[in-house]
Amino acid sequence: MGRIHLFEFEDQKWFPTFLRNYGTDFLQFLSNKTKMYKAIIPIIKKGLQKGKTNQIIDLGSGGGGGLIWLNSELKKDIPDLKITLTDFYPNIPAFQFTKKQADNFEYIDKSVDARDVPTELKGLRTQFLSLHHFRPNDAKQILQNTINSNSSIAVFEAQERSFPSLLAMLFSPLSVLFTTPFIKPFKIGRIVFTYLIPIVPLFVLWDGLVSSLRTYSVKEMHVLVRSLNGTENYDWEIDKVKSGPGVILYLLGTKKSTK
Repeated sequence: MGRIHLFEFEDQKWFPTFLRNYGTDFLQFLSNKTKMYKAIIPIIKKGLQKGKTNQIIDLGSGGGGGLIWLNSELKKDIPDLKITLTDFYPNIPAFQFTKKQADNFEYIDKSVDARDVPTELKGLRTQFLSLHHFRPNDAKQILQNTINSNSSIAVFEAQERSFPSLLAMLFSPLSVLFTTPFIKPFKIGRIVFTYLIPIVPLFVLWDGLVSSLRTYSVKEMHVLVRSLNGTENYDWEIDKVKSGPGVILYLLGTKKSTK
């Protein structure tokens, strides 16, 4: 199956911010509670070590993803770890909630474009469930900007273009219905637009299915990095790892050592 770049509601400028935030809040809650990213901890550690940094600059953070749980695990070996949350459409309430969970979180309250990251934001760039939002030329811009700034990058996608992944997405509305009462901070609007006017479970279903259809395969990510200027100066690790019943596709790009 070829990659299909259909539209996602959360990408649209006209889509109400509060509804987009309810969707990213759901993803944050689910990824933290299920410890979805447990398998990729060694990959992040490798990126930090090879990049000689204790800073993570998270791009397209949404509601913070699984970083709350990941942070608690990473700090066991990297006690001075710092994480900065950014997004093109920053979910400020979620960023504030995440920051309250640990004092090493910071966030940028202005829009940050992953294709042109401000030079003052230095560290290992991470993307969780966000590379698929970008068409190939834009995805290459993200990676090229990483090279141009002599940074490292780690990209993770917890879905793929496969029948099992699409099937799992069909059950996402049930996950929304079951988890919504437990998502913090509590918001009456979240209840209204989940149970009384079920926009949230429906748009999460659509965006989830489209995310799977948009996701770059391991082979396609290899193609992306081959076309970059200066790609020969980087070590690229592109693969997938098992995570519960599913898999996580990942790309790790670090600058080669100049010994």
